[in-house]
Amino acid sequence: MKKLLLNLLIVLSVSGVCLAQSGQASNVFKADTAHSSPYNLYGARYPRVEADARVTFKFYAPNAQKVQVSIVNVPFDMVKGSDGVWSYTSEPQDLGYHNYWMIVDGSIVVDPATTAFIGYSHMCNGFEIPDPNGGFYELKEVPHGNVLIRNYYSAVAKSWRHIFIYTPPDYEKSTNKRYPVLYLQHGGGEDERVWIEMGRTNLILDNLIAEGKITPFIVVMETSAVGFPRSIVPGPPAPRPAPPVAGAPGAAAPAGAGGPGAMASRFGGPGGGAFGKLMTEDLIPWIDSNFRTQADQPHRAMSGLSMGAMMTRMVTLANLDKFAYIGLFSGGTIAPADITDKSKVKLVFMSYGSREKGSEGVNAAANVLNQAGIKSVAYVSPLTAHEWQSWRRSLREFAPLLFN
Repeated sequence: MKKLLLNLLIVLSVSGVCLAQSGQASNVFKADTAHSSPYNLYGARYPRVEADARVTFKFYAPNAQKVQVSIVNVPFDMVKGSDGVWSYTSEPQDLGYHNYWMIVDGSIVVDPATTAFIGYSHMCNGFEIPDPNGGFYELKEVPHGNVLIRNYYSAVAKSWRHIFIYTPPDYEKSTNKRYPVLYLQHGGGEDERVWIEMGRTNLILDNLIAEGKITPFIVVMETSAVGFPRSIVPGPPAPRPAPPVAGAPGAAAPAGAGGPGAMASRFGGPGGGAFGKLMTEDLIPWIDSNFRTQADQPHRAMSGLSMGAMMTRMVTLANLDKFAYIGLFSGGTIAPADITDKSKVKLVFMSYGSREKGSEGVNAAANVLNQAGIKSVAYVSPLTAHEWQSWRRSLREFAPLLFN
């Protein structure tokens, strides 16, 4: 009995410090047949993804005067039934993950039938349209790494910080082995959770490792926010920032921020601004002290999506002695003149969805870098816009180029 109790305590203690597959639906590939959204709570039938990629939503609000469902921040009117249930069936949706939420008599309401995720600076719900070619982010019977949640104190921010860390499948077994590190940044209105919950980073890397396509590495996910507290009562959700055109310095600014220049003045500065200072003085030293990393410039990378790409651009170009690999997903481009020491840079990776402004110039930008002796790779995701399917695919393309 004592032995059984001891084993139970060990299991509980382990489950408290790591998440094998944090918040991820295991079945997102039911193509060509109507099915409940994989993010629904157990037993909830709606939202339902139809066989033709339309989505049917239902919401019980018998006393409401008006109910809308907002799909990627575009509201659609629902129709009320005699039973107090409001309904709406969308047009066919693009492949991959999409945020949605309800608007009840003008107020944002989270659908209680579905898991909540952060986006647009507030909690949202989500649904997934199956991608027949999306097996690279599917949960499969392969060795899995861990997603750890840790807290560390930042002297720069003068506060505790909450981070997500992915360790490869063999990290716990190969106790003498050290690993390269990718610092991976979120977009505007998001935080450190999204690259796991919507981006499915751990599954993408698990699958690539199982296929022998990448060098295993650690991934660190932090929020870019340092200071600038939100107002007590947030306003309506801001639209997702429009991506910058290729060649523009940095990524897009959130609505009302005044564009990339205003965003840079708020978050930029010497050394990559406040976040660059936090990374170089607090985060990187803490990671190198608490994990078995290859703690040098050739084994360190940084990338991000949209606003996170702008943060990546600012931080890496100001700290080329600390980062050898740079990845911008839907976040502008880099020119040879931006790089003060090209011998330090092993790779500049730049990507867009084909429906984004900027996609038409990203290949040319990579060619200019290559002609200047700076290795660069461009990628354009087919038939996607400023959305998670572009960024999942970008990570799949970027990861095999790292640490070779």
